[in-house]
Amino acid sequence: MQSNDSEILKENTVPEGEGTAEREYGSKQPGSKQPGNKQPGNKQPGKEQPGKEQPGNEQPGKEQPGNEQPEEKSEDTLKKELEEISSKLAQAEDKYLRLMAEYDNFRKRSQKEKADIYPEAIARAVEAFLPVIDNFERALGAGTSDEKYKSGVDMIYHQLLDALTKLEIKAIDRVGEVFDPNLENAVSRIQDDSLGENVVAEVYQKGYIRGDRVIRHAMVVVANCN
Repeated sequence: MQSNDSEILKENTVPEGEGTAEREYGSKQPGSKQPGNKQPGNKQPGKEQPGKEQPGNEQPGKEQPGNEQPEEKSEDTLKKELEEISSKLAQAEDKYLRLMAEYDNFRKRSQKEKADIYPEAIARAVEAFLPVIDNFERALGAGTSDEKYKSGVDMIYHQLLDALTKLEIKAIDRVGEVFDPNLENAVSRIQDDSLGENVVAEVYQKGYIRGDRVIRHAMVVVANCN
């Protein structure tokens, strides 16, 4: 009985190393991912994927975007464009010169108008007072026995003349000089051998002038007028 048990034990005993190999072999199941084994479908370094264009790999015969070459223009086309640009530049320069000329004329006209405003205002104001001065002259020419009254009128008259002098206004009183139609109006004519031809013989009413501006023409009598 003991001999039979020993034989059965020997048959079931596995030599050392054989069982380990069988366990390792049996532990690997089909379809299991083992370390170091690369599954299909994973991109390998250095290998191109089908259907994907790799950067830097330009296909021959295909035009790359952004690398379009400018179309070269012919010499006639360039000359035509140059003529058009030159024409537009000439028109703009002419327009600019005309505008500057108009502005310069406007500036000069404005300056002249401003310069004429003050003399014109003075002339109109003085012209309104001239009849008053004429009446003082007539009053002084009239005889009176009241010397104080005459002295007062004379003082007021000279104050008015001083005011005219400060405004640079002068009286036109050219007795004995040749008649000038720009300064005087002839209201009468006489014959006088002691005077020359077209000479102012008498002043009926004084005229007044400021610079070149005649405020009022003098009313005169002209002698020996043809």
